[in-house]
Amino acid sequence: MRTTAAAAVCGALLVSLTACGGSDGEDGRRDDARSSDKPGQAQARTVDLKRIPDVGDRLQKQIPVNSRQVVAVYGEGKDSADSRIVLYTKSGATWDQTRSWQGHNGKKGWTTDHREGDKRSPVGVFTLSDAGGVLDDPGAKLPYTQSAGFQAPRYWAKSHWNDFDYVIAIDYNRVKGTSPNDPTRPQGQSKGGSIWLHMDHGSGTSACVSLPKRGMEYLLRTLDPAKHPVVVMGDKADLKS
Repeated sequence: MRTTAAAAVCGALLVSLTACGGSDGEDGRRDDARSSDKPGQAQARTVDLKRIPDVGDRLQKQIPVNSRQVVAVYGEGKDSADSRIVLYTKSGATWDQTRSWQGHNGKKGWTTDHREGDKRSPVGVFTLSDAGGVLDDPGAKLPYTQSAGFQAPRYWAKSHWNDFDYVIAIDYNRVKGTSPNDPTRPQGQSKGGSIWLHMDHGSGTSACVSLPKRGMEYLLRTLDPAKHPVVVMGDKADLKS
C-alpha cells in the first residue's frame, strides 16, 4: 500500500474535492437497487463481444490494444447526471460483460471540452492507474494511497461525507503514478482535474463518476495494472459518434 503524509496534500485537497464532488445540499446516499452485484440479484449477463458495445470507431480506436479491462460509463444524456457503469474483461479476442451498476456523472452532464467548475464530466478514453481513499486498502491491485486527507469537508451535506472513502483516479489532466489527490495538473488549472471514480451519494457530481460502495470495492479488487485498465466514458450519443 502506498501512503502519503496528509499534510503534504491537505493544502490543495479542497481545490481537488470541489473539482470532484463538492456538496450542493443534495441528499440521498444509496446503493442503487438496479446494481447487478447486490446480494440476491442476478449478476450482469456474460456476453462475448468483439468490441465494447455502443462505442463508435472514434473512441474504440483509443482503447489501447493491450488493455484487457474496460470500465464503460454510459451517460443517459448530454445534460443528464444519470449513468450506467459496466465492467468488460477481455478473454482471448472477445470482451465479457462481467458487472454493471447504476451511478452518476457530472450534475450538468457531459462535455468534450471540460473546464474547471463546469459541472460536466469529460468525454473520452482515460487510463486508470492509481487509487486511494479514507478507508484502508480493501485489497486493491492498483497502487493505493490511504489518507485522512481524502476526507470530505464536514460543511458539505452529510450525504456526501463518505464520497471519498474509496476513489480510483481517472487519468485526466493528472500525473500517473501519484496519489489521486495530487494537485498537479499538466494541462493547467483551467482544464480542471481530480476526476475520479468514487462512492455514490445518490445524485450528480461536480465532474466525477460515482457508483455504489460494492461496485467500488469490486473494481478496486479487480482492476489490475497488468491488464492496462481504462475507462471509456460519455453520454450515449458522444460514445457512439
